[in-house]
Amino acid sequence: MVDEALIAAIKRKSNLLRAVLDERSRRVWAATEASALGHGGMVAVAKATGLSERTIRRGYQDVQSLRPAHARSPARQRRPGGGRQLLQTHDPALMAALEALVAPTTRGDPMSPLRWTCKSTRKWAQALRRQGPPSRPTTVAHLLPALGYSVQGTRKTQDGRAHPDRDAQFPYINTQVKAFQKAGQPVISVDAKKKECVGDFAMAGQAYHPQGHPEQVRVHHCPDPLFGKVCPSGVYDMTAKTGWVSVGIDHDTAQCAVASIRRWWVHMGHTLYPQAGK
Repeated sequence: MVDEALIAAIKRKSNLLRAVLDERSRRVWAATEASALGHGGMVAVAKATGLSERTIRRGYQDVQSLRPAHARSPARQRRPGGGRQLLQTHDPALMAALEALVAPTTRGDPMSPLRWTCKSTRKWAQALRRQGPPSRPTTVAHLLPALGYSVQGTRKTQDGRAHPDRDAQFPYINTQVKAFQKAGQPVISVDAKKKECVGDFAMAGQAYHPQGHPEQVRVHHCPDPLFGKVCPSGVYDMTAKTGWVSVGIDHDTAQCAVASIRRWWVHMGHTLYPQAGK
């Protein structure tokens, strides 16, 4: 049995050396102290230092090993390759499975068939587990940035209560988009921008001008009675990756959007899709 006074002395040593010893050096020192104490030394050192007996045994292995240092550089505390491997290392299909789940329901980029999501990392993790790959919400949160996704705030506040089937419409639309593209039928995305005043008005953004000579604009943002306001409407062909923009002057946004689609078809669509029927 090791004397309590000796345990107290080892504890004082441990507290003094804690700031200067790294992880490996501390367990090697603890192992040498335990070896010097003889029978019961490991239990005594573990009690004094707070290290587990398993850690002290690792210190014994470091001391007695024939290759204690050449497998490590001075800057490393563990052998190369130590620690738990990433899930995507064990299961290369994990990233593809997550991308297949997220891509059809991700909001944002109108150039893809449909990108919108109302799901959290917890729901994505549950969906992945149902398919087979074991995953947790924290794992999904680490994998999504690697796939090019980031946490982003919304641009508008909620409008009314969220319907329980709100998310179901987007996978349905995405399925229809893929079916139309496969059949060679046109698929377009229509985006009506906010109304803008026509004239020399101040606009957000910057442009290069000679130093000290910024572009002169009006002080007040009141519509010019001669030109009024316009409502730009954009039509984007998701398959051909081409677009068309019409500048409408009607107050009815929907009417401007329909007119933009009609003009796109007359000037571009019928040439790209001569066999279109839908």
